[in-house]
Amino acid sequence: MTLNTKPALTTHVIDATDRTLGRVASEAAHALLGKRSVHFAKNKALPMKVVIENAGRLNLPKRRTEGKVYTRYTGYPGGLREMTMTDMIAKKGISAVVKKTVDGMIPRNKLRAPRMKNLVITE
Repeated sequence: MTLNTKPALTTHVIDATDRTLGRVASEAAHALLGKRSVHFAKNKALPMKVVIENAGRLNLPKRRTEGKVYTRYTGYPGGLREMTMTDMIAKKGISAVVKKTVDGMIPRNKLRAPRMKNLVITE
């Protein structure tokens, strides 16, 4: 017998104080995928809200912030744009770095956007 109950909105809180970026991001991605829920289904975006607190207190070594380079392509000839993590933190804030990292860990399909809407990052 199958019960057709909708899962309730659940909130998963992650404290990023003195933790590395990758570990916080992978925990958030795991929760956003719904793998912590008993209602997990590959083809559904569950109502799982993930809150990352204290993102400004992440443990980011100087070697990582200066060495990590984000690249994107504008679509025009010679349009390869590069930005280091230090520049991105200065321009967009640490929350953009965390969001981009988590976004890279979510599968590239139609459920990616609805899942990423459930990510809240507080500094």
